[in-house]
Amino acid sequence: MTHAYDTEYLDDAMRNLGEAVDYAVNACRLKADDFMGMFIVSSLAVQFEKGVPRVISGMSGTELVWETLQQSGVRKKMPEPQIDYEYSPAYWCGWILAYYQWYTGRSFKDILSCISMEEIEKLYPALHESPEDKFIDVVNRRISNRKLPTKLQTLRKTAGYSQRELSERSGVNLRTLQQYESRAKDMNKAAGRILSALARTLGCSMEDLLEYEMDELEGK
Repeated sequence: MTHAYDTEYLDDAMRNLGEAVDYAVNACRLKADDFMGMFIVSSLAVQFEKGVPRVISGMSGTELVWETLQQSGVRKKMPEPQIDYEYSPAYWCGWILAYYQWYTGRSFKDILSCISMEEIEKLYPALHESPEDKFIDVVNRRISNRKLPTKLQTLRKTAGYSQRELSERSGVNLRTLQQYESRAKDMNKAAGRILSALARTLGCSMEDLLEYEMDELEGK
């Protein structure tokens, strides 16, 4: 398992995202999913994922919210910064989400496309006193059980192609294409010429077509 950034910043990252979600929800009266949606669209999410010290350690949770809203074009009078934070459900959601992102290395966008902040909060009663690894196991099982479409299928549908159209345009055998979309074949082991042809046709990078390894998702 390759973590997103060094452990020396992990405590700060967990605390700050916890404070940010708590402040957004309990002070700014935003829904956690709405705030995280703005956070993901902003430049801050990618910097957070990369472990940029200014973002995960140099900014407070309140400052993360302020800059997120500013980048999102939200103009409103902001409540005073919170000084003390209780371990609220909202705080825990941000806190444990930061840990999960660090542990798996997955983007916030990918994580929250699989499980919403609302769903994470529903796990609070059962998991907030449990080890962090328990949360990882539960979320990974949910992701596996939902049988998410492959990235290839998502990109194909976004481009507006049927499987046959993509096959004809890319030159990749239709049956082979169907096997990659159904995971009968592993896209991560596809020949470079296939990845290149599909990426060129879909207007994406070859890396965009690769799936997460199950060992990575399982945290092994």
